[in-house]
Amino acid sequence: MNKIDARSKTIRELLEKTKYSIDFYQREYKWKKEHVTALLDDLEAKFLSEYEEGHEPQKVQQYAHYFLGPIIISRKNSTNSIVDGQQRLTTLTLLLIYLNNLQTELKLADSSLRTVEIKSLVFSEKFGAKSFNIDVDERATCMEALFNNSTFNPEGVTESVRNITDRFNDIVQLFPEPLKNHVLPFFIDWLIECVDLVEVVAYSDDDAYAIFETMNDRGLRLSSAEMLKGYLLANISDDNQKQQANELWRKRTFQFLELADGDEKEAEEFFKDWLRSQYAESIRERKKDAKNEDWESLGTRYHKWVRDEHKKLKLNNSKDFLDFIIGNFDFYSMISMKIWKAGLELTPGLEYVYYNSENNFTLQDVLILAAITPNDDEVTIEKKIRLVAGYIDIFITRRVVNFRTLSYSSIVYTMFNLMKEIRHKPIKELSQLLKQKVTTMEESFNGVRDFYMHQQNRAYVHMLLARMTQHIAEKCGIDSHILSYLDRSIKHPCQVEHIWANDYDQYKTEFSNQYEFGDYRNRFGGLILLPDDFNKSYGKKGYKEKLDGYLGQNVLAKTLHPKWYQNNPSFISYKDTSGLPFKPYPDAFIKVSLDERQELYRLLCEEIWSPNRFDLEIV
Repeated sequence: MNKIDARSKTIRELLEKTKYSIDFYQREYKWKKEHVTALLDDLEAKFLSEYEEGHEPQKVQQYAHYFLGPIIISRKNSTNSIVDGQQRLTTLTLLLIYLNNLQTELKLADSSLRTVEIKSLVFSEKFGAKSFNIDVDERATCMEALFNNSTFNPEGVTESVRNITDRFNDIVQLFPEPLKNHVLPFFIDWLIECVDLVEVVAYSDDDAYAIFETMNDRGLRLSSAEMLKGYLLANISDDNQKQQANELWRKRTFQFLELADGDEKEAEEFFKDWLRSQYAESIRERKKDAKNEDWESLGTRYHKWVRDEHKKLKLNNSKDFLDFIIGNFDFYSMISMKIWKAGLELTPGLEYVYYNSENNFTLQDVLILAAITPNDDEVTIEKKIRLVAGYIDIFITRRVVNFRTLSYSSIVYTMFNLMKEIRHKPIKELSQLLKQKVTTMEESFNGVRDFYMHQQNRAYVHMLLARMTQHIAEKCGIDSHILSYLDRSIKHPCQVEHIWANDYDQYKTEFSNQYEFGDYRNRFGGLILLPDDFNKSYGKKGYKEKLDGYLGQNVLAKTLHPKWYQNNPSFISYKDTSGLPFKPYPDAFIKVSLDERQELYRLLCEEIWSPNRFDLEIV
């Protein structure tokens, strides 16, 4: 092996005016929402543990540093090829793009706000040509759109580009609210000057990959789950019982690994969720010098927490340790797998779990597990899953239509307190508590009156329209499956369709300028779901030209056409019994039509996400 260099570098030192390439055979960017959530939460917590209101910017250089791990670079002929670390470097670039856009937006609102120059960490310019510092041709158009804060359509692109778009939207949704003010420049200073990675540089591909294999040799490191197992088994005195417990542990962890498609870190999420749901009693405050509490310790070094707190878990003798594995661990692992499977595949009776999973609500499992006890029978367990998942479903939807963030940092305290409140509650008490939580929720579906689609909430809008379409079909007894509206892998997946074509001239008598028209066109009442081939062939046509085409599509689109109101007794019956203001628009769909449709959608939301769902589990 030839010369190897390794040194700690800040984000500024790594990215400023430095180009990185990614070899074609390992180009896929695969981070998921939970990875972005964890990164933003860690960065916020570490920064706020140092930040003091009112100090000079120079004091940031005295803040404690945060280590993001190693990256491995193959450097040949002055070019840098990323061998390991592209997930983190790509995500950091997306975060920097967002921060650059955010501080520009805040500066417009408050000209006195200090800004930090970070563009050079994202791209460099030579002879008038801009190129991004992580230089991959297929990503350029997407990155350009994100940097310019303009719309990018992710349809028909590669997996990496689609994931980049999704993760950027996650950053927009999840970025902590406490940092979106005068604190922002301090956070940016800390991020680029005090967040470090170790850059390992080899000068040939062979050497770089040899280092990668050595550093990732899993035989040299034990996971937290393995260390927890070792501690628990060591305290079981009978060898036969120890073997029984070990075999059970191996069987369950292998099943989790299968569900996670071999991703060991994802498979370990069960242990955090299980232990937090049953034992976490405290959570760290977000302020300077705050220390980790149960919630944080169980989210990182849970094996150490169990060892330190074994008396709290009533682990006092060999039988206790055995029962903890063959009873507690086994029971909650089976429940967790049930929830996990319902999140991956639509399961009759557990549909809310799937919807919440599709909405990337990462705290669902821990909340559901908290409500369940080992004494619950199968019927009770399913009811508790529906109750808790049903509450989460309403919580998500109400926040979405009110433009409230679902970022981890903005909801974790609420969810932590809810977890403690619902822990081991009987069905009736759980139902009453969750219904009361909904009825006293600050956000209501009145927010639908002003709801509209933008680049970052498109996925949520798609889900809302799918749920509404499926609901109407079910009420009318029409054969329909929500996956036909949600599945992006089918030949012609559904897309959000604007009822108004993007043609200001058709509507300029109703709007003072094109920007006002563009904003109104994105309002919720002016949107439906249609297959992408319909969108492509009809998208630029006027309403009258598209109307007959709508009649051949899903039920929500059909409700625009007057023929849907003729000789259709099941729909007419639903319309009359529900009192919902369905009406056709045979001649034109103008501004007042869109407003009427917006109110219809609001009332549909009230019906679909009604708190009455909680009463159904106690009859």
